[in-house]
Amino acid sequence: MLKSIEGTYRDGKVELIEPPPPGAEGRVIVTFVSAPIGAIDLVARSVNPEQAADLRHRLTTFVEDWQRPDMDAYDAL
Repeated sequence: MLKSIEGTYRDGKVELIEPPPPGAEGRVIVTFVSAPIGAIDLVARSVNPEQAADLRHRLTTFVEDWQRPDMDAYDAL
């Protein structure tokens, strides 16, 4: 089985953002990435700053819905 799970490292501990698969145990590999948590490489996705600003502006109408507590269930998908 090979499963990647994002997480953070601080104070000598790795904190996963989702639980590992049931029964998972054994060796792991931790890779430190240079991008800040939650950062998206827009250039790699062929999105320039103007396109990103336009998209951000058009999506602001959904912010209130996305920030509702019951929407957290969708984060795990």
